[in-house]
Amino acid sequence: MAARPKALDAIITWLEMTVPPAKRYQLPLGVNAAILHAEKPQLSFYRFLQFQVGYPWNWETRLRLDDQTLAAAIHADTTEIYVLYLDGAPAGFYEVNRADPAVSDLAFFGLMPHAAGRGIGRWFLSRAIEACWASEPERVTVNTCTLDHPAALSLYQKLGFQPCNQTPGKVRPLTKADLHRLAEQGIS
Repeated sequence: MAARPKALDAIITWLEMTVPPAKRYQLPLGVNAAILHAEKPQLSFYRFLQFQVGYPWNWETRLRLDDQTLAAAIHADTTEIYVLYLDGAPAGFYEVNRADPAVSDLAFFGLMPHAAGRGIGRWFLSRAIEACWASEPERVTVNTCTLDHPAALSLYQKLGFQPCNQTPGKVRPLTKADLHRLAEQGIS
């Protein structure tokens, strides 16, 4: 039996925003992009998004969920998923959790590797923040950790989020068995 990968230590930074940002970032010229609301996406498509965006940063929790648990989470009336398309192909996504009417949580946000370096990060996050504020909550929250993209924390802060807490955390990297299961599902 293969050895289970060691859990990775991380510091989780919790951020919040209590007023909508004043600045709205524009899509850079010459970039062919669209953001579409994915209403009740297929589980395989959602897993594809999670894997393509999150695998380099050890996003693993949603990829380990069984179909029933995942469907309950992403098809809930309080969950909204938006997909970024560049030149007609998926290039990233964000997910807003509105389980608490007073708080919109930006539960997931990220770009796929082929979308990085095209100058769209601020524009895409700006659209995600607008989506979070659309329900007029008292505040918008997001979190990131030391295993996430090195620019994640500073990008959140540049767009108006303020750190409000830090906690230790552990992340269990995907195992070879997890990757094999995802490959069988046509995800990786």
